Amino acid sequence: MPQTIGTGKKIGILTSGGDAQGMNAAVRAVVRTALSLGADVYAIYEGYQGMIDGGRGIRRFGWDDVGAILHQGGTVIGTFRSAEFRERDGRRKAARNLVEAGIDRLVVIGGDGSLSGLNAFRGEWPELLTELVADRRLTQEQADAHPALMIAGLVGSIDNDLVGTDMTIGADSALHRIVDAIDALASTAASHQRSFVVEVMGRHCGYLALMAAVAGGCDYVLIPENPPAPGWEDKMCVELQRGRKAGRRDSIVLVAEGATDRAGNPITADQVKRIIEERLKEDTRVTILGHVQRGGSPSAFDRWCSTWLGYQAAHEVLSASADTEGPVLGFRGNRVAPVPLMEAVRQTRQVPELIAAGDFEGAMALRGRSFAAMQRIFAELAEPSRVEVGSGAKRIGIVHAGGLAPGMNTAARAAVRLGISRGHTMLGIRNGFVGLRDGQIEEMTWSDVEGWTANGGAELGLRRTIPSVEHLYSISRQLEVHNVDALLVIGGWNAYQSAHLLYTERERYPKFRLPMICIPASIDNNLPGSELAIGADTALNVIVEAVDRIKLSASATKRSYVIETMGRYCGYLALMGGLAGGAERVYLHETGITLEQLGTDVAWLRDSFTKGRRFYLAMRNENASVGYTTDVISRILEEEGGSLYDVRTAVLGHLQQGGSPTPFDRLLATRLVSRGLDLISAELTGGTAESYYVGLVESKVSASPMSQMLTEMDREFRRPKNQWWMELREVVSAVSDAPR
Repeated sequence: MPQTIGTGKKIGILTSGGDAQGMNAAVRAVVRTALSLGADVYAIYEGYQGMIDGGRGIRRFGWDDVGAILHQGGTVIGTFRSAEFRERDGRRKAARNLVEAGIDRLVVIGGDGSLSGLNAFRGEWPELLTELVADRRLTQEQADAHPALMIAGLVGSIDNDLVGTDMTIGADSALHRIVDAIDALASTAASHQRSFVVEVMGRHCGYLALMAAVAGGCDYVLIPENPPAPGWEDKMCVELQRGRKAGRRDSIVLVAEGATDRAGNPITADQVKRIIEERLKEDTRVTILGHVQRGGSPSAFDRWCSTWLGYQAAHEVLSASADTEGPVLGFRGNRVAPVPLMEAVRQTRQVPELIAAGDFEGAMALRGRSFAAMQRIFAELAEPSRVEVGSGAKRIGIVHAGGLAPGMNTAARAAVRLGISRGHTMLGIRNGFVGLRDGQIEEMTWSDVEGWTANGGAELGLRRTIPSVEHLYSISRQLEVHNVDALLVIGGWNAYQSAHLLYTERERYPKFRLPMICIPASIDNNLPGSELAIGADTALNVIVEAVDRIKLSASATKRSYVIETMGRYCGYLALMGGLAGGAERVYLHETGITLEQLGTDVAWLRDSFTKGRRFYLAMRNENASVGYTTDVISRILEEEGGSLYDVRTAVLGHLQQGGSPTPFDRLLATRLVSRGLDLISAELTGGTAESYYVGLVESKVSASPMSQMLTEMDREFRRPKNQWWMELREVVSAVSDAPR
């Protein structure tokens, strides 16, 4: 869009309803994008109440007013559930204050109630102005200058409860808080062989409870949309007891605050505690997480996603005309997409009605296919059809290969337990394809993978080695000796190439005619057939945490930092880390680095520090350029900066591969493995031996035939030919380049 799109226009931005991590990122993006497009921006404090109060409740914002809020939780412009705005007189006051400030465009970040109020306010606007003119509180000229209210809404809710969106602002961060708590509780519970009942938010939506139960490896979960059948108490205790007999030292049950039984009677955490104590005679504790779930710094996802949403909202509201209804923007299929607001609100409010009426299938259907899929997967993990495999079961090997990615252990655990539940014998192949060649293959039991969900690393071991031609016979022989019927290959590009090599050698080695499924696990996020790979989200959060600490370390001086990320020739981590970390410049191999570009950046940097800048951040992908290395760029910045600032570098290195996997990576690993096992079962049942690579594409798990793998890849630079995230370069520019 042209950079004059906002010239002469004034927009207001407010946050309303419950706060959610990521709201500040959205506010920052709206303000800076609108300013870069030539508009004037006004922050409206304390939600809709700020419009009603006027005065200091409506303040003009500049670029630097949002300069240090990206990492902050909550909302720096405040939020409020305004009862006065629900009354027509309150909305009249709001309209008058907006018109007097020259504002006729609004961006609102809030839940379904806040956005419904925004839609109603827009619809009433002409009538409100007519009434204000009649009461002589506005002139006709003022009313004529602002005949319509143009709007854009963003969905902010930690509950992730708006039907029609995959993720709302704040939900991912809240899930981080919950899973961190579960991981911490698991260690203390195991020490005492104790049970914990954890209550999480979600009056009418079980998203947080369900996803945390899967990501946290919990034993049982109770959610509003799918109340347990009569006798659930016995069933829960049987499963908890089975886990104990299998060697588990802790038990964790998650309860959504709105959980009920099928008769509509509330199920409380204290009630579950009493049941466990009375029936199993176990020491049990209750932990109610409460508003901890709303607090803290936003996750990497809630930073980059909210920034993208805010960028798009600014464009939408500034390009709107008087007859434009105005979109509400949500995040669907890994993209920003318009949401039909009133239909989404109607369906969202229909969920508790369906629950109350006993239509649980209808309630689950409104939550969407991925929600229902995760419910089925958790039910299979918590209440498996079997935990021991009988004779004659098909034998599926699990092998890791390529670079280490957090979430590999989660994937292996899911593969073992889901595979056993589905009647397969699961084989652990140690140390990648080298281990397969050498026969390092052993049967895996249900208890062998206990506690693997939260573990970083790869317990099975892995190697980057791609089999050589002379090793193919040995691999074929080991597959035959160990009666391997299928392979689940979890790893990066070397893992994919290894599987593809075996696939192409089926004519020479008949034992390679078996189903092989590749599961993407790589922090580089450079694999075909999937927009996101297991491990990339964890690496991104490590980068963002490092950036936060680096900024704090530099707060007492004037400093420029050049941070180098991993990624080889794929710039995903650098670009998304830069977007989530607030980098002013991002250097990628995909776009290259030139001396002219560096000269322009240095001139801009000198000018910025002369005008008062105190910190500058550049993010560089490790292989962005052969000549312009991280060290060379930092030396250029230092030489040209003189005494204006000093320069430091930070090469994050293998920190990005370490640590416990994030909730997203745990959920992605579980979901992709489940789909991979489905494909293997279908092939084995049908007597066929097709091979696939699976992945997440626009929020759906898809499968592509192994035969087309190489056509999707830029093999020289080890990255997909189509990289969806490259379009976000414009967003980085909009929120980092202040208008001159």
